[in-house]
Amino acid sequence: MNERAPIVFVVDDDPSVRRSIKRLIGSVGLQVELFGSAQEFLLSKRPDVPSCLVLDIRLPGISGLDFQHELAEANIHIPIIFITAHGDIPMTVRAMKAGAVEFLTKPFREQDLLDAIQLALERDRARRQGDAEIAVLRERFESLSPREREVVGMVVSGMLNKQIAADIGTTENTVKVQRSRAMEKMQAQSVADLVKMVERLRSPARKSRVN
Repeated sequence: MNERAPIVFVVDDDPSVRRSIKRLIGSVGLQVELFGSAQEFLLSKRPDVPSCLVLDIRLPGISGLDFQHELAEANIHIPIIFITAHGDIPMTVRAMKAGAVEFLTKPFREQDLLDAIQLALERDRARRQGDAEIAVLRERFESLSPREREVVGMVVSGMLNKQIAADIGTTENTVKVQRSRAMEKMQAQSVADLVKMVERLRSPARKSRVN
C-alpha cells in the first residue's frame, strides 16, 4: 500500500515569507500548508501523514521555542525546522537540545531548507513506523493471560524454568507450556527475540504499562 503524500507545515507571520517557502517546497513536489500563527496551526485539522514543521522563531503571541515546548507537552510529535533572522547560539542550542532537526538563519540557502525537510520527513516516517510496530507488540502482549505475563517477565529477567516454577508455586512443565504459549502469542522466535520485544514495550514512555 502506497504511503499517503507527506505534508510540510509552515508557520510564519510574514505572508511574503510563507509564499516564498511554499513556492520552494512545492517545486520539489511536496504538499504545503501555511499558517500565520502557532494558534492557527493548533486549531487546524492535520492529516495523519508523515509531516514536519517549518517554524519561525518570532511569532505573534508565543515564540517558536516556547511553541516547540508546548507541542512536546501536548504529546504532538512533529519534527521541527526553525528559521529566523534573529538567531543566536543559546537559541540554537536550546532548539537543538529540544529535538529540532535544523536551525536556519535567514537568508538561508534554499537547498539547506529542502535537505532539512527531507531529513525531517524521514525522521517522522521512522517514528510512525516505530509507533505502528509498538502498537502491534502492545496488542500481542495484552492477549497474554495474567500468568503468561508473569512468566514472560521472569523469563526476560533471566530466570530459568525451574526457578520460575519454584517462585510461583507450580511445576516446571507447566511453566514450559505457559512460556511456549506466551512466545507463540508474541510471535517470538527465541528468548532473545522475546527480550527485545518486551524491552521495546518497556521504553521510558511505556514502562508504567508493562510489568
